[in-house]
Amino acid sequence: MTQIDLVPAKPSTTMLGEPEAQPPAARWSWLRLLVNDKVATAAAAVLGLVVLTAVFGPMLVGGSATHIDLDNSNQPPFTLAHGWANILGTDPLGRSMLARLVVACRTTLSVAIPAVVISAVVGSAIGMWAGYHRGWRETLAMRVADVIMSFPSLLLAVVVLYVFSPSAANIVLVLAITRIPVYLRTARAESAELSSRVFVDAARTFGASGSSIIVRHVLPIVLPTLLTVATLDFCYVMLAESSLSFLGIGIQPPDVSWGLMVSQGRSYLHTAWWLSFFPGLAIVITTVSATILAAWARIATDPAQRWRLTVPSRLGKTGKAI
Repeated sequence: MTQIDLVPAKPSTTMLGEPEAQPPAARWSWLRLLVNDKVATAAAAVLGLVVLTAVFGPMLVGGSATHIDLDNSNQPPFTLAHGWANILGTDPLGRSMLARLVVACRTTLSVAIPAVVISAVVGSAIGMWAGYHRGWRETLAMRVADVIMSFPSLLLAVVVLYVFSPSAANIVLVLAITRIPVYLRTARAESAELSSRVFVDAARTFGASGSSIIVRHVLPIVLPTLLTVATLDFCYVMLAESSLSFLGIGIQPPDVSWGLMVSQGRSYLHTAWWLSFFPGLAIVITTVSATILAAWARIATDPAQRWRLTVPSRLGKTGKAI
């Protein structure tokens, strides 16, 4: 019996330089690739649970996050004497830590996700436009990006939020502006390289406009890289929001976020460690899961590396091809 070659052949291309369309049976199943990677599957499940918690959690906990019970203040976690709602302990006002974590999850994601989406859309659009047209457009876009990147993003956010009133909208706006250069430079480099490809020249020859070429030919090729960058940037934005809330210029009470919970619990570290531990653990688990999923997505969207995700399912227990 002959062994199966585990390295797939290089996909053939058309005369215009574009990959030929594969038949449906030969296309990669993203769900199957994800399931084959147990670590990435676990990371995706964690992120899915976080999103579901942010969407439906506050409706399930009701008013437990704001219910004050001074008789049960600073109750330790993992004791069921005061009910399942206090399984993670209570804060100095007797409020359920579990309920506050659920509500804070929505607040944290409501800042991180819009900031990433706004910066990704604006930065990618400007970057592809500048990289495709080159010339003064590219020079202008890159100089603006250099000016924004010349200031440390977290320091710039601290200064702006110190001058203006700290609110969720201001935090989203500041973090989005500081992250635009990341997507702008990435999209500019990718589109500048693609603008000299044969299939782009052919589209120009047939009279396609620049915007049409960017949307139909450049964007589909650049999109996987931008999605990977956005996944990693989500971790940075969430940590930045937590840092701003920890410094007292982020989310303000009565709203609550994971970073604000860590800040409020730091004065009780010796007597009530769970006040800062559980929100900090939630931040770590979410960011690590997003980083793992981003690493998987980078391999899955790269045709030259995608075969690595299928190797374990094709090997027997002895490690030989079957």
